[in-house]
Amino acid sequence: MSADRKKSGLPLLLVNARIVDPASKRDERGGVLVENGVIVDIGPQVTKQNAPVDAEIVDCGGHVLIPGLVDMRVQLREPGEEHQETIATGSLAAAAGGVTSMVCLPNTHPIIDDVSGVEYIARRARETKRAKIYCYGALTQGLAGRDLVEMGMLSEFGALGFTDALHAVADAQVMRRALYYARTFDLLIVQHPEEPTLAAGGAMNNGELATRIGLPGIPACAEVMMIERDLHLVRMSGARYHVAHVSTAAAVEAIRRAKQEGLRVTCDTAPPYFSLNENEIGDYRTFAKLSPPLRGESDRRAIAAAVAEGIIDCIASDHAPHDVESKRVPFVQAAAGIVGLETLLPVSLELYHKGSLSLLDLLKCLTSRPAEILGLPQGRLAKGAPADMVLIDLDKPRRIDVTSFKSKSKNSPYDGRPVQGAVLQTFVDGRLVFATDGEG
Repeated sequence: MSADRKKSGLPLLLVNARIVDPASKRDERGGVLVENGVIVDIGPQVTKQNAPVDAEIVDCGGHVLIPGLVDMRVQLREPGEEHQETIATGSLAAAAGGVTSMVCLPNTHPIIDDVSGVEYIARRARETKRAKIYCYGALTQGLAGRDLVEMGMLSEFGALGFTDALHAVADAQVMRRALYYARTFDLLIVQHPEEPTLAAGGAMNNGELATRIGLPGIPACAEVMMIERDLHLVRMSGARYHVAHVSTAAAVEAIRRAKQEGLRVTCDTAPPYFSLNENEIGDYRTFAKLSPPLRGESDRRAIAAAVAEGIIDCIASDHAPHDVESKRVPFVQAAAGIVGLETLLPVSLELYHKGSLSLLDLLKCLTSRPAEILGLPQGRLAKGAPADMVLIDLDKPRRIDVTSFKSKSKNSPYDGRPVQGAVLQTFVDGRLVFATDGEG
């Protein structure tokens, strides 16, 4: 794409694409016309022959054009821990992974528990001009689990929901007050589902493997116990409640029952929980240390099945960058979490390539459904929608190479994993922000 077009804001015409849009269930050959950052026409009728005379034309070569991914759980480390990630490097990693909108957790330094924190993220996102970056506000002051933040005010300034990030709100009375307050303003509460006294001191999933290699375990029931407690409070309050990174079969069943009951409950998982199991830890591989921890094979299969069934609404990267010093320590002392922005799409595509679910259903978990939950207009390819788009080679075979990551941190258990699918170009509001040839 020429520099002239980037500066002038001329129309952009993408032709010869396979357009796949879960929101409209569209899967057809055609093109997309973009003007002023918005899709103005889409479908088989959009061709080179009817292009505006001043349009920049991109021939998609028959590749798949999808909505930009909407990632609802990311840690960007800025402000406070810029040696691990910055908004600039995280945005570039997002663009390289096809993520055009993401929501960062409030566990920065300082914590995002007031208006100034929300405004800082918005300003830095505007300055970076790659992926669209939003944030959650902390649910309690200082993430301490006691005093609620001014949720109504933070929401007015752009916070998309409220969460204590990596900490569960352990006090039932605090969560009860939060849900009632959130219900008044129709705000979203996001919970890290882990009963903290059961998880305290644990380093991996509790079970035979943990016993054999001598690591303290976190029982799987710690997850469902917190969820079931909260569901009683959701039933009382009628609030919107979202369960983050679901990792166990028991949690899936609790959420299934809540949905059948009509409670306003949604949930997400992350690719490690349907693509890896606890055996990945092997000889104390700290790159496989997550929170919640990787579970046993039966739980992994249950998570994959729940994504296919639609019980799990979304797939999020759960991007958690850490420097080498945070991981190259004894397993119990190592930080939990992996980078995920650049592996979110290819690892998720494994579910499609293995026949677990259709391409439309998989992409719904990555685009339109998280956008709906967050109240964003993105995640769809339609007239009037923001021109956030990703061109992908759906079947390209390759191996994940962490040395090529745009993220400042490289802590990933997927290094060398064979995958199918690669991002070719990423557009945000019609601007090319990433291309495999280095442009953008």
